[in-house]
Amino acid sequence: MGKMAILCTVLVLLGSLFLPMGADNAYAGLATGGKFLGNIVANSVPSSFSTYWNQVTPENSTKWGSVESSRDNMNWSAADTAYNFAKSNGYPFKFHTLVWGSQEPSWISGLSAADQKAEVTEWIQAAGQKYRNAEFVDVVNEPLHAKPSYRNAIGGDGSTGWDWVIWSFEQARQAFPNSKLLINDYGIISDPNAAAQYVQIINLLKSRGLIDGIGIQCHYFNMNNVSVSTMNSVLNTLAETGLPIYVSELDMGGDDSTQLSRYQQKFPVLWEHPAVKGITLWGYIQGQTWQSDTYLLTSSGAERPALQWLKQYLGGGSGGGGGGSTKLLADFESGTESWSGSNIAGGP
Repeated sequence: MGKMAILCTVLVLLGSLFLPMGADNAYAGLATGGKFLGNIVANSVPSSFSTYWNQVTPENSTKWGSVESSRDNMNWSAADTAYNFAKSNGYPFKFHTLVWGSQEPSWISGLSAADQKAEVTEWIQAAGQKYRNAEFVDVVNEPLHAKPSYRNAIGGDGSTGWDWVIWSFEQARQAFPNSKLLINDYGIISDPNAAAQYVQIINLLKSRGLIDGIGIQCHYFNMNNVSVSTMNSVLNTLAETGLPIYVSELDMGGDDSTQLSRYQQKFPVLWEHPAVKGITLWGYIQGQTWQSDTYLLTSSGAERPALQWLKQYLGGGSGGGGGGSTKLLADFESGTESWSGSNIAGGP
């Protein structure tokens, strides 16, 4: 090798040490390479966050009801905490969420249709101005389960059956021109019929160039007992759209042994599917998860076996089995800040 070639090689190697962190880098956390493994941030960032996770979703602070509980008074302080943490560490940030029938402002339902439409438009535009560089946006959350009270003001069912969803994505595309726009819902991973209905909405959006990815929540009530074969079937159905899949709110429960088994069997099915481009867990610290047995880290900082396994697996591991399904009937996303057990029926 000539002197010039050696010099160029050295310069390239030195330069790589000083590359800025960004959404496509491996960053911190357990995940490396092209997929992220994220978690939620509530009002403050856990000191251990970057030990494990490299993507940020606010738990509640970017939901309309949290930001604008009083009409025309928007409070972004907790949202700023999550956003600034993500940006300062080069972690992808997801705005969650713009249009959702749960945790909408209490005052919106009493307005005229014209005022409702004006307020939703104002909300989406304000969010876009504030977080225009968010990597991802959950535009519509839970369209199959929690339609907003104001949906008729923004198109209703219309000719497509989902005109209000299409309108929401049209507004989001204008407000967030630099972001990947996602739809998000629960009950998908465990139900091929729900997945097929979900794909109908997705294809309406895709044909209009309005959607960039598919969110599937994968909470414990769908994940604890679902079979691996059902998971694979649903993932393949969603992948046929040609859009990337993002697991958006993963958690699994049980005692140490049961939770470990569930992660060993089912996490690889999600992580290793070629269409899945990232996974976000919905909390991880004991006493700070919306379901008491889904935590991975005790309040004293000890790792549960499932987290120990996850660390080992992400350094190179394998997957396995499953079996059944449960359904949530109402709002469960509030986290420990406003969720109560009366909001769900059934259970694991």
